Amino acid sequence: MNLGRNNPCPCGSGKKYKRCCMDRGSKLHAEMLDDVEQVVAMSPNLTFDELNVVIQKRNDERNNRPDPDFCGLSPSQMGNWLYAPFNELAWVTICTPEVLSTSPVMRYLALILDEAMQNDGSFKATSKGNLPAKLVKQSSDFLPEFAVSQFERHISISEFSGSNEDKFNALHYTRILAEIAGVIYRRSGRYHVKKAAQKQYQSQGIRAFFKPMLEAATMKYNWGYLDSWEHNIDLKTVWLFMLWRLQTHASVERLIDDVATAFPDLLLECQPDDYYTPMELLSTLIESRFIERFLQYWGFVTIDPKRFLPQEHVSRKVQIQSLLTQTFQFNTQH
Repeated sequence: MNLGRNNPCPCGSGKKYKRCCMDRGSKLHAEMLDDVEQVVAMSPNLTFDELNVVIQKRNDERNNRPDPDFCGLSPSQMGNWLYAPFNELAWVTICTPEVLSTSPVMRYLALILDEAMQNDGSFKATSKGNLPAKLVKQSSDFLPEFAVSQFERHISISEFSGSNEDKFNALHYTRILAEIAGVIYRRSGRYHVKKAAQKQYQSQGIRAFFKPMLEAATMKYNWGYLDSWEHNIDLKTVWLFMLWRLQTHASVERLIDDVATAFPDLLLECQPDDYYTPMELLSTLIESRFIERFLQYWGFVTIDPKRFLPQEHVSRKVQIQSLLTQTFQFNTQH
């Protein structure tokens, strides 16, 4: 679809395209051209190489300047958060908490590892390739120990319990992450813990796998795996920005606005249909894939299910858990 400058922006903001999602790229291009013209006018005798040095310096200054659309982050900071490998992320310190018992993912992983270690490093999978019923039952019994939303405590609709792995999303998610992280693997109808992982578990305990599992969740796992949405919106790329904003204000509505402002291209990817505007679809995907099936699974936040009250808007907040603040310390000041 070719968009004219004066067409309504497809993000649903009501603004013209040139004043909305097209605007930021045009501004940056115009600024660069202005810089070139200004430098040439002031120093017409500069060589091409000298001109490049001056323009590069100005670009570096611009890239390190706080951008209000990025909630005060500079383009350089945002670039690091979007594209750097997990172990090279800057302006944030990622720590392994001393106690991980409040994290569903880490408790389930410990249960899987304990079962294998008690049986010479492996245990039998079901005929379907799932975790055995014994582990599912033990994992379900953890539910009262976790800080989860009130509706999640009913086993029939809970993400944190189930009669088998297929009906137990948080446990299934954990098993998939453990495979992606290289902690376990399935062969000949059995789940095995890798030899190196066995030694790590014996010497360091479950904390040895916190960062590898977290890296798998944020860098390698398919965030749309557990839902039925067909939209391939790459929210995983902006996970650290979303986490920073949510830890700052704990407001779902403000988080959606922050993401839409900083990444208008995500709205362009959210094609409207008969049921959702682009903004509503983006909101639904962020709540489902980021808040509910990432942050809650890890024990970082809780959020109550949506409540629909006629003629009344209910501002939705997340409850930040101590595990989140212990894990992520942000330092975004210049």
